[in-house]
Amino acid sequence: MADKIRVLVVGACGKMGSEVVRAIDGEPDLELVGAVDHSHTGEDIGSIALGRTNGVLVDNNLERALAKAEPEVCVDFTRPEGLFSRIQTVLNAGVHPVVGTTGLTQVELADLSELCNRLQKGAIIAPNFAIGALLMMKFAKEAARFFPAVEIIELHHPKKVDAPSGTAIKTAEMILETQTKQQSEATQIESVHGVRGGELGGVRIHSVRLPGFVAHQEVIFGGPGQVLTIRHDSMNRESFMPGVILAIRKVRELTGLVYGLDKLIGHHDDTDSI
Repeated sequence: MADKIRVLVVGACGKMGSEVVRAIDGEPDLELVGAVDHSHTGEDIGSIALGRTNGVLVDNNLERALAKAEPEVCVDFTRPEGLFSRIQTVLNAGVHPVVGTTGLTQVELADLSELCNRLQKGAIIAPNFAIGALLMMKFAKEAARFFPAVEIIELHHPKKVDAPSGTAIKTAEMILETQTKQQSEATQIESVHGVRGGELGGVRIHSVRLPGFVAHQEVIFGGPGQVLTIRHDSMNRESFMPGVILAIRKVRELTGLVYGLDKLIGHHDDTDSI
């Protein structure tokens, strides 16, 4: 077997980060070489995420961990605070970022794209790594050709800090690529302010935050005499791992920033097996 892909995980002790650690551990061509988190500093990440030691100790300093571990790929599932700076640090260290944290502005994405091009490094930033969610967005974009009216409802756990979700924003953007003019609405009076949700380019988005949810979204299209609903449900965080592993393997082949995993799955020979 060729040399394994060396991977560092930022936010390794969190729920998503620990899931990524387990996913990497299960792939013969990947090797976890570093773990960064503000908690459990100095502890073995294997004991935290795998139930056994693996010799990789948690560091609380990203720059130091990058220099010590010498990874090829850095996976980030943390919080939006400081995300832009973290990605810059990773790229400047000569490492490819794979980012599942949302909250970057369009200006920040443009700046990171310019940095990737200047450094000749590939990066993947994806609002959703679940293959089913990517297909949901693709199908919604196709349906938008035939339905002039659409609304998005996204439902997540209450600890999700951003609203709407990056997936909902990405879905609305993909719909608007196909359909730039939304069906006009009659003048409406909101007896409760905001009850009709937020709006992106005319696409209304509604965010729900409740215990019991993980990550869910439905896109509802309306037309004369019919309604089309496209829905995806992630029941657990394991659902995101095939997409994360795909991104880790693909990012080293890229030059520049790719936003959204949908750009990759169309060229992946093994997508049907995911």
